[in-house]
Amino acid sequence: MTVRRTLAAAVLALSAAALIPAPQASATGTGDLPFGSTTTVGLHNTYDPAAFSYLAQALDTGTGMIELDAWTDTITKEWKVSHSNPLGNSNNCVNASSAAQLYSGGANKNLESCFDDIRVWLAAHPTAGPLVVKLELKGGFAANRGMGPKELDALIAAHLGAAAYRPADLLAGPGGSYATLDDAARAGNWPSRAALAGRAVVEVIPGTVEESNPFDTLHTDVEYGRYLRDLAAAGKLGQAQIFPAVHGAAAADPRTRYESAIRPWFVLFDGDAAAYLNGIDTSWYDSRHYLLVMTDAQNVAPAISGTDPTADQARARSVQLAAAHASVVSSDWRHLPEVQSLVLPRG
Repeated sequence: MTVRRTLAAAVLALSAAALIPAPQASATGTGDLPFGSTTTVGLHNTYDPAAFSYLAQALDTGTGMIELDAWTDTITKEWKVSHSNPLGNSNNCVNASSAAQLYSGGANKNLESCFDDIRVWLAAHPTAGPLVVKLELKGGFAANRGMGPKELDALIAAHLGAAAYRPADLLAGPGGSYATLDDAARAGNWPSRAALAGRAVVEVIPGTVEESNPFDTLHTDVEYGRYLRDLAAAGKLGQAQIFPAVHGAAAADPRTRYESAIRPWFVLFDGDAAAYLNGIDTSWYDSRHYLLVMTDAQNVAPAISGTDPTADQARARSVQLAAAHASVVSSDWRHLPEVQSLVLPRG
């Protein structure tokens, strides 16, 4: 009987430990810094079941960013989460409704289930985060078939709920009210990391299929930027749940590719780390308090492993890109929670 009780206690202890995130390897005082003034480390294609059996396991690493790939299935009107199948799911989301369900049950659920898992995990870890949720719309929106920005916002509002840090939240505080995201960011209106604990910032980028489709003339970034502009004009910006990203590293202000009316609605930029470090003045982003996601961090010279570098290599690369003004350093370093949980001063 004693042995059985001991084993049962051990099992319970392990189960409880699974719900505790990796210790946050923060630099001193980073919790008091504005969200836009710190650098975290993120995970690419976090939904992939080959990377993690459950999405919650990725969150347990203490990572500052996860990534979801989604397809607009206009036949079933569902947002599918998969790398390459536009009509089916291949992911590690389990549609948890409680913390106890995060590590069990069948996976391969739709996008709303991934946001359910994120909401439940954040509620169970109220001091974690803020977490950037990078959403790649592989084929883009299909607003003409009932799967546009409005519908995606409604899904996120219903399943991420109050955990979402929205564009309207940036406009409103803590330093006062501003007219556009650009105004608010340049005024440094990001809350502190501590104030954003338990919250998620959803970023959307155009997908690889969309960007290579010659018949798609309205990409995700432009479509969501126009949507934000129109919501603001109608006094309904509170409905928006997402920060659209300017995708691809470019010199100077890359928003000049857009019409002038939507440029002020982009304060998040996302591109290749090696390209950013190849002659682009990344201090431009930091001085304006814009968020800058640097992807494929492993490819910055000298290149290191994209999946299994040593902890020292990954930490040194993260420190290097933090000094180069990254907000998020993205890679597939899924086996290094001590690096994924890093929080560094930016710049």
